[in-house]
Amino acid sequence: MALMTTDSNIFIVLAVRFCTAMRFLTLIPISWRAEEDPQEFSKCLLFFAVVGMLIGGIGASGIFLLSKIFPQPVVIAVGLAYLAFISGCLHLDGLSDSADGLLSSRPKEDCLKIMKDSRAGAMGIVVVVLVLLTKYAALSAMPKETLLPAFFLMPLAGRCAIVLTMASLPYARKEGGLGLLFYSDDSKKSAAIAFLFLFSFVVFLALGQLLPILVGVLSVNFLFNRWCKAKLGGATGDTLGAVCELTEMIVAVSLTSSIPLISQ
Repeated sequence: MALMTTDSNIFIVLAVRFCTAMRFLTLIPISWRAEEDPQEFSKCLLFFAVVGMLIGGIGASGIFLLSKIFPQPVVIAVGLAYLAFISGCLHLDGLSDSADGLLSSRPKEDCLKIMKDSRAGAMGIVVVVLVLLTKYAALSAMPKETLLPAFFLMPLAGRCAIVLTMASLPYARKEGGLGLLFYSDDSKKSAAIAFLFLFSFVVFLALGQLLPILVGVLSVNFLFNRWCKAKLGGATGDTLGAVCELTEMIVAVSLTSSIPLISQ
């Protein structure tokens, strides 16, 4: 009986943390034990990859159904809208704010102030448009059968990249912020598990593009994080959203590679 009770308690704890991650990363309404979110934020990183998988699974299912009715360009446009709005455009907003700050040629404190401004600047708008155009171009260049793994892997890789960044960079704002709530001593362990999660699904769904995808994801993560470290001293909530969007983009581009480095 005691063992069953312990197992039940573990399941409840994991379920609470999963719901916390879902509430933060998506607009899916889950109210169960939402009042516990403040103490669960730093413990739910392990579920970022799981939420990414669910976002991808729903998206890929929708793409499959829509492709039976509409031409590929329309399906891709709807799919990109889904990826943006399932998170309330949180990550696109982070990309826009990050571009405004990082491309401003200002000192660190000024960059952080610019990024905190809710108004979108010219740099932010341009970068968001370019990233969305690149995603659309890459997805349009794919064979129809590649769209399903693409829409599954893009959000999965994006959420894994968030965890990898948390494990790589300190938080940049001295006064704290939303992103800081998720930092914990387990960030590196969560990042390793997230990467193994991503690796497994890439092997299963896109083995032929394994190296382009992994090299692309790790390169974007390393280079963008290095830039954030040099410019800001670390990561912010905005740069975490930005690395998610940039990673989704590079996964789409990698899937268009005409030179598979591992034969299926």
